[in-house]
Amino acid sequence: MPRHLLLIALVLAATLCPAKTKEQDRFLRAGPIHLDKSGKKWADKTLRHMSTEEKVGQLFGIKVLAQFLNDADPRWIQLRDEVRKYHVGSLVMTVPVDGAVLLRSQPYVAAELLNRLQRSSKLPLLVSADFERGVSMRLNGTTVFPHAMAFGATGKTENAEVFARISALEARAIGVHWNFFPIADVNSNPANPIINTRSFGGDPTQVGDFVAAYIRGAHEGGMLVTAKHFPGHGDTATDSHLGFAQVTGDRARLDQVELPPFRRAIEAGVDAVMVAHVTVPALDSEPNRVATTSKAIVTGLLREDMGFNGIVVTDALDMAGLTRLYAPDTGRAAVDSFKAGNDVLIIPHDLDASYRAMMQAVKSGEISRARLDASVRKILETKAAVGLNKARLVDLSQLSSEIAKPENLAAGQRIADEAITLVRDNGRVIPLQASSTTPGTSQPALPYQPLTEAGNRLVAVIFSDDLRTDSGRMLERQILARVPDARMLYVDARSAAGMRASVVEAVAAAERVIAAVYVVPTAGKALRTAGGGVKNSVAMDDATAALLREILERAAERTVVLAMGNPYVVRDFPAIENYVCAFSNVTVSETAAAKAIFGEIAIGGHLPVTIPDVASRGEGMERPAQPNAARPSSGGSSDVRQNNVR
Repeated sequence: MPRHLLLIALVLAATLCPAKTKEQDRFLRAGPIHLDKSGKKWADKTLRHMSTEEKVGQLFGIKVLAQFLNDADPRWIQLRDEVRKYHVGSLVMTVPVDGAVLLRSQPYVAAELLNRLQRSSKLPLLVSADFERGVSMRLNGTTVFPHAMAFGATGKTENAEVFARISALEARAIGVHWNFFPIADVNSNPANPIINTRSFGGDPTQVGDFVAAYIRGAHEGGMLVTAKHFPGHGDTATDSHLGFAQVTGDRARLDQVELPPFRRAIEAGVDAVMVAHVTVPALDSEPNRVATTSKAIVTGLLREDMGFNGIVVTDALDMAGLTRLYAPDTGRAAVDSFKAGNDVLIIPHDLDASYRAMMQAVKSGEISRARLDASVRKILETKAAVGLNKARLVDLSQLSSEIAKPENLAAGQRIADEAITLVRDNGRVIPLQASSTTPGTSQPALPYQPLTEAGNRLVAVIFSDDLRTDSGRMLERQILARVPDARMLYVDARSAAGMRASVVEAVAAAERVIAAVYVVPTAGKALRTAGGGVKNSVAMDDATAALLREILERAAERTVVLAMGNPYVVRDFPAIENYVCAFSNVTVSETAAAKAIFGEIAIGGHLPVTIPDVASRGEGMERPAQPNAARPSSGGSSDVRQNNVR
């Protein structure tokens, strides 16, 4: 071929088949967490070339809401500019909130936003998230797992390993490297408004076993993990998002109950420990000193006595349990937290004030350069351990093969099934009987055609905090798949009084009643007290509780109460004769509860906590699956019944 024709051919080939750019080739892959020589070298070299301003910025983790943002959107511009201006080291990915409703996006939306932020930053960003129930806690379309206490009810630590491994792989696929989980708190206080079902249980040994198992599974999937909330938030009656929470036990109790799971976490190689905004008089007697700002607790106990050398991270610095102590100068909270021994300062109430306060403390010598360098080196080495020194972007084309694999979805459902625990059974309600029509044989309703009229053979009352949430929707579909004419009634605090007459009338005429109580720990849920203050609670509110009592007065012997969350609910309702705990309000737990009360699966869960005056930890009535129980051929009807009262 003549030379000029060869050149033309090469140019055309380059035009039609362009070579991949350097950026396209450098996608971050999940792999074992390991700091190799090249990673350590990168961290050392990077640290040497950083300014003081850049070093201080690496200490901060700021909130990013997973949502689509146009390049010209002021919210995007502000977020991008904050990352650059303050040299931010890490992000905390969460979602927008509308009251009680989480506005979850899809995995592609989150991954694309995180990729854009990574491109905007001079140094790679370490991305964290609260994935306590897996990625589904923040994003739709991912594998759903129940609350931690459900895992404790199964009694199988291998379930925690499976959960952690799947969650890690899905998180890394969207660009999240660091999970603020597992919770190492022992839920020993039934009135705890913020831990409750987020804990694996009430026994320190069992909690420690599940924590260690979770760490093993997460590391297999390439995820950094965090034991929280040090030195233990399980025996408090106050939500530290709202106020001053105190751990009142003496040192002997702390060593016996609160601290053992954290020791197990350290032995298992946990990457980080999160410190709580709680006062612990047995460890630091200063009255207004929370653990976050206590050198005795962070450096003395955690680092020196317990030998933890990993990253110490604060709980969110904008929580009222801390900000009330620093109302005149919220930036000072960051300085005191760092001086106490924390490395990473997340979600400051005022980023600019916190950054300036830290800069001033370093320049004045209050914080030594050596101390600053030690934490920054640790952060950089952590980034290198997950491969961020080599690549920082995720491959969006891989999400469809990595997220919500059928076998992973099945694992989430299996674990929820195994968690179902029967606490009370009068022998006259469970198992419920499905309709005589063989499930799966009836024709689906045509669009815009009349649907089945509701009857009173089976009435289900859904009690939730807010009718706008998804609570009860999957349970409704599961019930209607088995009893198409079941009547579904939705009640919350605002509607309870107005709904009373119709609910009582339906219950009085019903052959069987399901009362599903959706109460789960919710951060910062503010309820007004009689004195004008605020509190949080995992109990039913007065209005819905009164209605449930009336239901039980009229029909306790033919009612099954489902605890779709807080297992301690039964303490307030001694008349309950049939009580089933699912320990979670997520869709797989709703499906599991329906299958259990209709006899389709064996009931084999055991309480991971003691319910005072009701049942002890480890109790649970086992029931075999009913061989003749009718099982729907699919996940249940998705039709919304027009005659349902919501």
